[in-house]
Amino acid sequence: MSKEQLSVAVIGAGMAGRSHANGYREANTIHGAGLPPIRLAAIADVNVKLAKEVADRYGFEDAAGSWEEAANDPSIDAVSIVVGNSLHREIAEAMLAAGKHVLCEKPPSNSIEDAEAMVKIASQSNLVASTAYSFRRNPAIEAIRDLIADGSLVNPVLVDARYLADYATDPKGPMGWRFRGEMGTGALSDLGAHIIDLAEYVCGPIVSVSGAQLTTTITERHLPIGNVIGHDMAELSEETEPVTNDDTAIFTATFDNGAVATIRTSRVAFGLPNDLVLTVTGTECRAEFDWKRPAEFVVSDMQPDARTRGDRVVYVAPNTSRVFDDAVPMPGGNISFGYGDLFTYEIRVFIDEILEHPSALPRNADLTDGLHTMKIVEAIKKSHEQGGATVKV
Repeated sequence: MSKEQLSVAVIGAGMAGRSHANGYREANTIHGAGLPPIRLAAIADVNVKLAKEVADRYGFEDAAGSWEEAANDPSIDAVSIVVGNSLHREIAEAMLAAGKHVLCEKPPSNSIEDAEAMVKIASQSNLVASTAYSFRRNPAIEAIRDLIADGSLVNPVLVDARYLADYATDPKGPMGWRFRGEMGTGALSDLGAHIIDLAEYVCGPIVSVSGAQLTTTITERHLPIGNVIGHDMAELSEETEPVTNDDTAIFTATFDNGAVATIRTSRVAFGLPNDLVLTVTGTECRAEFDWKRPAEFVVSDMQPDARTRGDRVVYVAPNTSRVFDDAVPMPGGNISFGYGDLFTYEIRVFIDEILEHPSALPRNADLTDGLHTMKIVEAIKKSHEQGGATVKV
């Protein structure tokens, strides 16, 4: 790897691929100097027209029609893999074999066996192999995690977590890879993986799950005519295909510290385009984060005077958490930011790890962490199949 520059490519030009592309473009603008120039080498997608549009929009030099072109390019040092889950293993293994660092979207794969193989190959290299959990570096989440870790928020006993979305509410939405696969690979793996990782990131490891129910509301969808990008609508054919995985999942979980949780996720929650909420309640405290107001969080604790106790809003500001400091152009209190910023933070950490550069940001999840979340998903699936029985992770 050249010390003069770091060359990167993004595999996949859909909505998440665009977010990764933008993250690489902006990574050098946050958390101080010290990085070499980032060479935006290529966007690769089977939809070459789309790859060219994304490459032009975000300043990448080239658009490729296959991931193999990036794998075979010796000038590329690192890649983001942002395609359908079933393709992750083949691409990741090829990139690692070619000596390239990998940031792979979650989940690492569609099967535990494939994810275990990916972890094994990564462990045999000296390369960075990360799983992309973008919500980890939200400044408000980091602040709540810090308050629990240092004992300011005492004895958490109850967690209420949800990630609800409405991208699949319309039965006229086209069939796509997100609706194929066994139960557990639908909303639970797509959205639930985020909220499971976030709950563990804040409250520690989950040791068992129970009471799981997985349901499918829209049981078939029409195949599209032509390509579909992300959750876009499309012209439909007459041909239908069954939806084989879950639209909604709900379960309870027990953490290693004894806290218990109710966790819900759905892709058919009308009117909720991106509803992520995490509430942690203890015997002497409560803290809540709601993505609808990403630059703040709520805290309630044992104020000295009972007359003034109750919820208070804390606005994210410099010194609220290490994530926020030097992470936006205008670092003032209650200066909001968007989901795209979280990808920039995630990719800055990825680059820092590649270069062994000191980072103010929390580390990325690695492939082992991604595999761990998949094992929780598998335990949830087993609980569902066993009528809600308790299943250890």
